[in-house]
Amino acid sequence: MVQTTSSQLKNRLRRADGQLQGILKMVDDGRECQDILTQLAAVRAGVERMMGVVVAENVKQCVAEDQLTDEQQVALQNALDLVVKTH
Repeated sequence: MVQTTSSQLKNRLRRADGQLQGILKMVDDGRECQDILTQLAAVRAGVERMMGVVVAENVKQCVAEDQLTDEQQVALQNALDLVVKTH
């Protein structure tokens, strides 16, 4: 995985870990289920987005840039961006 992407992924994982720690505290404090579920949904969305980033980077690594025309590279990047946005 590219170093920048690796760093970004680690930052996102740390953020998700912080959110989960916050949710644990919410449970300990007896917070409302709706509040806890809202925070869990935020963590899930973050994890799904990370999964999209990992998939996109994997595809990029599997396809050498010199195998694609400039137009194909743009099309591939657009498709990968869509994967990241929808996960």
